[in-house]
Amino acid sequence: MSAKATRRALLAAGLVLAVLALAACAAGANSAVDTPAADGDVAGLWMGLWHGLILPITFVVSLFTESVSVYEVHNSGGWYDAGFVLGAACSLGGSGAGAKGAKS
Repeated sequence: MSAKATRRALLAAGLVLAVLALAACAAGANSAVDTPAADGDVAGLWMGLWHGLILPITFVVSLFTESVSVYEVHNSGGWYDAGFVLGAACSLGGSGAGAKGAKS
């Protein structure tokens, strides 16, 4: 086997391993979507936005207590997710303003 063929085989094996590793990290289905929590509520867009905005604080608190989590599993699905991502982007500074480039 030549060096070029060996390099190709190693690259293919590495690519397969990378794809398998990424597939193993994929989230599963949330069986609690559209199921009310103990208080009878299902979190929607506005609650997702709020949870995204307070994400940095909630994350730190969740490291020290079992009763706090960063994501509400009893949610409305896509609308909650959209609010959560938008809120997280706002609170973590993901507006893209830094992509403008330096002014000369």
